[in-house]
This record gives sequence, structure tokens and C-alpha cells, in this order.
Amino acid sequence: MIFYYTATGNCLYVAKKIEESPKSIPQELKKEKLKYKDEKIGIVAPIYAGELPQTVRRFIEKARFETDYFYMILTYGNKDSVAGIWSEEFCRNHGIKVHYIQTIKMVDNYLPSFDMEEQQALDKKEDEQIKLAIENIQKRVQSIPSPTREGIAAYEMVSQRFQEHPELNNGESILMSDRCVGCGICEQVCPIGNIKIEAKKSKRKKRVCDFCLACVHHCPFQAIDLVVDKNPKARYRHSAITLKEIVKSNYQGGK
Repeated sequence: MIFYYTATGNCLYVAKKIEESPKSIPQELKKEKLKYKDEKIGIVAPIYAGELPQTVRRFIEKARFETDYFYMILTYGNKDSVAGIWSEEFCRNHGIKVHYIQTIKMVDNYLPSFDMEEQQALDKKEDEQIKLAIENIQKRVQSIPSPTREGIAAYEMVSQRFQEHPELNNGESILMSDRCVGCGICEQVCPIGNIKIEAKKSKRKKRVCDFCLACVHHCPFQAIDLVVDKNPKARYRHSAITLKEIVKSNYQGGK
């Protein structure tokens, strides 16, 4: 049994490589009872500045897992910093023993800092990393990656940056422009249901969100802007994942 959270398809791609029918965390959170039992249980999630996305945290807080082997696969694009020990401690504080964590380097879809054209041109050997993770999970390897000094320094630097400029990490810098034609795709890919269509225009219900950037990446008209955007003309979705799959993973229902 494996659960995933995805914005642009990276984590869904990894989860599908591990198991044929992974479970979407945003969809699981709709249920009243979150109790799961299996021989092995895993979570595939992106790393946001060395930590887990808010939605993944809510799932871990609410869910109850009964398993002999719990693992996490965490995707990142630049530095995984302290993600391993941070996630292990977060789970431990909520009664979950994590046996294995592996980070996997993929395209970094954080638009304020990275150009998607440059990112997609890099060969990060994601399939080799995923293959190693699968082998270790099958062997029930027990290992939590320790951060390097460089990783700790990067985490501290980014944490300070977001304390001073929370808008760069909490969704406040997402701007719905007049170019919107009301197609509704942004509403359908938002994993927390924070977007609605009114008078044929997209509106955000709250100023803050997970800042997963799914709405920005998947808008077919590039009608959603960011205050800071490395390359406003370039957007990303994993080549092996369809928009339909993203919608199925994240859509919360229009209200």
C-alpha cells in the first residue's frame, strides 16, 4: 500500500513505479476514517524547503497505520537538505515508526527559483534512483539519510528566507490574471480545493495554500502569474503523467 501527493506528476510517477494502484492523499483525506493495514506501507511526497507539504502533514496526523514496514520516498530538485530526519521526526511525533527513507532527485518545479526549460534539459537519472528504492523496499532495508553540513546550512538559509518573506512559500504570490477564460482546470488540479470559478473567472478562496503550484503549471493559457517567476513562459508536467491523472489525484469537487 502506497500513498502519494503530487502537483506536476513527479511523485505519482514514482508511486506508480512502486505499486500499480497508489492512493492519492488529497482523496484519502475526504474519508472520515483513515485506518490502514498492510505488510508494507509507504508515502511518496515532495520536499518543500526541507519539510513535508501541509496536506501530507495533515494526512500523517489523522491516519493510523498498522504495518511491519513503513517507508517514505521524498522527491526534490536541488537539495534534499534535512528532509530525511525532519520527516522521520515528524512521523515519530505522531506515533509512526519510519523504517526507511530515500530521497529522489527530479525536476524542481519551484517556479520562483528554477527555469523549467533548464530543469527538463538535465538528466537526473530518476529511473535509476527509483530502481534502487524499489530494491531496498523489497529487501526491507532500514535506513534514514543523515543531512550533510551543506544540507543543514541550506535548510537554515531557506527557513530564514521564508520567515522574512512568507509570500514566497505560502501561496500569497499566486495571482489570477484577467487572461483567465474560466476553463476550470486550475480548480480541478488544486489538491486542497482552494480555487473556484465565478463569472467565468478563477478565484482563490484563501490567500494561502500549500504552494504546490499545480494551478500555475497546468493552466493551458498561462493565465496564472507569480510575483517572482524564473521563466514565466515555461511550465512543467512529468512526461509520463497525464493531466487527467493529476485531476483524478487532486480534484476536490467544485463548490
